[in-house]
Amino acid sequence: MAPQQARDPEKRDPAAPIRVVVVDDSAIVRKLLVDGLRSGPGIEVVGTAADPFAARDLIVRLEPDVITLDIEMPRMDGLSFLRKIMAHRPMPVIVISSLTQQGSATSIEALRAGAIDVIPKPGGPYSIGQITDRLRERILGIRDWMPRVQLAPEPHAPINVSFAHVRPGTGLIAIGASTGGPQAIEALLTRLPKVCPPILIAQHMPEHFTRTYAERLDKVCAMRVVEASDRQVVEAGVAYVAPGDRHMIVERNGIVLTLRMTDDAPVHHQRPAVDVLFHSIARLQAVRVVALLLTGMGHDGADGMVALRRNGAETIAEHEHSCVVYGMPREAIERGGACHVATLLRMPHLIADCFTKLQEPRARMMAALHTSR
Repeated sequence: MAPQQARDPEKRDPAAPIRVVVVDDSAIVRKLLVDGLRSGPGIEVVGTAADPFAARDLIVRLEPDVITLDIEMPRMDGLSFLRKIMAHRPMPVIVISSLTQQGSATSIEALRAGAIDVIPKPGGPYSIGQITDRLRERILGIRDWMPRVQLAPEPHAPINVSFAHVRPGTGLIAIGASTGGPQAIEALLTRLPKVCPPILIAQHMPEHFTRTYAERLDKVCAMRVVEASDRQVVEAGVAYVAPGDRHMIVERNGIVLTLRMTDDAPVHHQRPAVDVLFHSIARLQAVRVVALLLTGMGHDGADGMVALRRNGAETIAEHEHSCVVYGMPREAIERGGACHVATLLRMPHLIADCFTKLQEPRARMMAALHTSR
């Protein structure tokens, strides 16, 4: 694929339908996806392709706004094709993947290579209606997408941030993200040290994929990373990824915090939902919380961030300059939920500074008590 200038989303007519090319080697899957995408307004399927070579010609000729991409295809695998797209014509790519272990692992690599989302392939436990509804939602949300300089994770980058001043059991980091989140979370976590407060993560991702994602993070991050499980005790130095298709909430159980996984109805069409996690944390007492809302479509997490700020938490929204999609952070900022706005590169030091700030009122109180004696 010859290098091309990516289409500038700001120059496209906002009233025009979003132009989509569907790439999948299965004729049945192509028809199911096309029929689902054409079921409502705002999306125009301008072409379909059975392999990357045909897709390449369509992309050059039709200049679509977004493509859906199967990973397992003949002649050239979808992951290799995705890397070529990101190198020569960056554009929003949504991966359609099987729920097998291999499919999940390859999908995580696709997200790291620049895909904005991964959606289960028809034929699994999800109905075709659920899949196409989610696909339509994601495609309609790409109006906020901008080609950005990728902040490549650096698993071996020097870590010069310290949380030694945060006593075990008194601090908690909460992270919410959606589209573009898997790359953003990895870029952030790989810059945090092994000794850190517990980290709770709600990332919009299908079930089965979250376990593979957590295992991937565990290999490249200094802290331990696991897929969260029900009634698990929250420990320092561990990051917990909410399992796909389950909400994660935090409860106090005596002197410890425990995690609960629920099958309650989706919130903002999402399970796990960031708002569910954030609101549960906002109800905690005597815990210093730093909450981050990263890249994503929609407004999940915005209300929860407002609740956290009102409860005394330090809240950080990702800056537009590093977001893949600025929807969720922008909503939090507009609703007054963000104490700070920062790019991913600034966040590690800002998180440490926030914990220092959270400890200052207690330090002043203790100093006052000592002086009065």
